[in-house]
Amino acid sequence: MSQGLGAVALEPYRARILIVDEDEVAARSLAMALEQEGFDCDVCPSAEGALAAAEQGCEVILAAVRTHGLDGLDLLRRVRGRRPDIAVVLMASEPSVTSAVAAMREGAFDYLTKPLNADELSKILTRAIEMGSLQRENRRLRQQLDVASTAAAFIAESSQSKNLVAMVRRVAPSRSTALIEGESGTGKELVARMLHYWSHRAEGPFVAVNCKAFAEGVVESELFGHEKGSFTGAIAARAGCFERASGGTLFLDEIAEAGTDFQAKLLRVLEDGEVLRVGASKPRKVDVRIVAATNRVLRNEVAAGRFRADLYFRLNVIPVKIAPLRERREDILPLARHFLAFYTAQAGRPITLSPEAERTLLTYSWPGNVRELENVIERAVVMSGAEVLTPDAFALDGSIEPAAESDEPAAPNETLQAYLDRAAVARIRAALDAAKGNRAVAATTLGVDRTTLYRLMKRLGL
Repeated sequence: MSQGLGAVALEPYRARILIVDEDEVAARSLAMALEQEGFDCDVCPSAEGALAAAEQGCEVILAAVRTHGLDGLDLLRRVRGRRPDIAVVLMASEPSVTSAVAAMREGAFDYLTKPLNADELSKILTRAIEMGSLQRENRRLRQQLDVASTAAAFIAESSQSKNLVAMVRRVAPSRSTALIEGESGTGKELVARMLHYWSHRAEGPFVAVNCKAFAEGVVESELFGHEKGSFTGAIAARAGCFERASGGTLFLDEIAEAGTDFQAKLLRVLEDGEVLRVGASKPRKVDVRIVAATNRVLRNEVAAGRFRADLYFRLNVIPVKIAPLRERREDILPLARHFLAFYTAQAGRPITLSPEAERTLLTYSWPGNVRELENVIERAVVMSGAEVLTPDAFALDGSIEPAAESDEPAAPNETLQAYLDRAAVARIRAALDAAKGNRAVAATTLGVDRTTLYRLMKRLGL
């Protein structure tokens, strides 16, 4: 399985219809008729419950105009606000032109009057499902186009970045798992998307999940999905991350943050190539390429006993290292100009960088990497009214000072990195003193996240 989860024949897909009607007898009778037409149906007597069920996935909501707790039009508005890809068909007990016009204006796919003809309803639902499928496909193609344009404009002036792009292009067609290592803000998800876009799986889904966000009690359900009624709150069946990514790429961000339960279950899927939904008796085959990312050195996490060695070797088939921005300074100004062009276009006014501003950008140590550079440029564009940005525009609140503005001059034989580190120590100490030792406040003052500040302090011996 180290070459990725293989291609397999998947079970036939049945579209899920959520029927919302306080008349449960009529609703279940309708569900039985639709299931004979090839749909999977769930019945929900209340609109509030329907909103929760919709979050667990469905293609069409078939709702009575009057439903306990919320009328059909309000349900339609809320569904369109949360999940515009779900088609809503409203059912009325009596014909009403006014109500029908209002429903269509709010975005209903159709407005029907009871009693319903199962054959005609089946045709309407099929058209609604096809429309939703087209909308999702259009959204996927737009996302793919965004990745393609971003990849085409990927800033790679330094030798490290050029080598990275060449490597990504070379290994993307492979089905092997990949492990991306790099500091926070270096662009790990972008590289993962490039691996997907330049692969044979580009037509399939790209599903990104943050391993840190999984609570221990819901890991199995989030990864593998669950069947209806398998636990309290499972009001409908739901596909997990692996099933949603089948045929494409599953991006596991912050993999080093995964708990022991998560690691064990992930290893099992990598070894078996199949998932078992919570509450199910039969496993499902999945066809997924795994790309994981971490801002830590995962080998060190293995040595410290915090990460399973067997899982590490499963993930690290293709290692991808992203250098921090301070080690590829040739990229700084091209990136800054790229972000400046983007945000000035949004602002609708031309803004340029002064030579002094460019020198400031080049000499700053960028502990937050590309993300910090983008934030600094965006803030400068928004906050500055000038047509030419000066160094002051990057530190309007006085919180960020260029590393070159150290009080002590560099020693004749001192390396640039040593000088920047010395300036970073002084700046971090000043921020900590001002925050009375509160690291969270200091991190905010410095314009970096807490994990970046902790890592810097550890590296600099603070």
